[in-house]
Amino acid sequence: MLHRVMMIAGEASGDSHGARVLMELKKRQPSVEAYGIGGDNMQREGMELLYHTSSLSFMGFMEVVKHLSLIREVEAKLERVLNERRPDVLVLIDYPGFNLRFAKKARQRNIRVLYYISPQVWAWNKRRVKKMKLLVDKMKVVFPFEVELYKMEGIDVEFVGHPLAESLRSTMTKEEFCLSEGLDAGKRILGLLPGSRKQEIDKIFPTMLEAADELQRKHDVQVAVGVAPNLGVSELARFVRPDSPVVLVENNTHALMQHSDAAIVTSGTATLETGWFGTPLVIVYKVSPVSFFIGRMVVDIANIGLVNIVAGKTVAPEFLQNEMTASNIVDAVARILTDDAYRHTMKVELLEIKMRLGQPGASARVAEGILALAEAA
Repeated sequence: MLHRVMMIAGEASGDSHGARVLMELKKRQPSVEAYGIGGDNMQREGMELLYHTSSLSFMGFMEVVKHLSLIREVEAKLERVLNERRPDVLVLIDYPGFNLRFAKKARQRNIRVLYYISPQVWAWNKRRVKKMKLLVDKMKVVFPFEVELYKMEGIDVEFVGHPLAESLRSTMTKEEFCLSEGLDAGKRILGLLPGSRKQEIDKIFPTMLEAADELQRKHDVQVAVGVAPNLGVSELARFVRPDSPVVLVENNTHALMQHSDAAIVTSGTATLETGWFGTPLVIVYKVSPVSFFIGRMVVDIANIGLVNIVAGKTVAPEFLQNEMTASNIVDAVARILTDDAYRHTMKVELLEIKMRLGQPGASARVAEGILALAEAA
């Protein structure tokens, strides 16, 4: 029987997915004690936060180096918790660098480990799969092509469907959305999704705004920015000129994705979310030069945007690092806005990607897997 579960979700998207798993878990086992790393969503579902995701949401080699002392502090505390409040199951959600190291600590103590939302070993290091066989009892993956990769190494794996299938909801019409945000329902909308990490905002958002300003002038679009819930309006407002007509959208990001005519999106889960609604998009990304160099040395895929990875081809154009210029972004978005055939083709291909991601119910399937793992202990 499951009495205690420790969960680790180091980023905003993982917090959202983890919260739904916890909700399903508590439906089946109301008395379960949950603790670990998460955010506001997991806390609302009753998890005791040992650390908040906001304190650990950094990316890139250099950024990790800068935060090594904090990482060591967190690992040491969680290791003490493993000893003092031994969980029946450790649930790891994405966040591979930290979670794969911590899985080793759990295995040394014979604690069962379930991994939800696979590390992107197919991009970074396929050899990692062999090591994961020694660290993980169950893999619950969200992309169908991941199954064979783990099966080949004898790892217990299940495709549960993507959690977006159960979380993406927007019942607002365009008119309702525009009224709520002070937008003109008769004009086209350019959506900006700059990310959920502060360092992403710093490196990417100014260029997004520069491109959006030009597109606003040349193509008569209104610009709206999706604000990640972990950041808040003030974090993005500091980049926006006081006289700018740019609208900051809080708590309505999915409606923005759905009703935008085109979007500029920072690489990450948001690309898949935007694509889910069939909204044509341009993908951008930028990290420190050292992190980018190291990444290029080890990444073994042609694209980094999740919509393109799932499609197996470039559906949405990507501009990375030095190619992420306002000029390149303007040209790519302008093509979406002016070329009807191109826009239609992208929308059709995005909807095909949606069909590949499975049926709703991923969170319930993961919750059942946690309970089964506890029973088997």
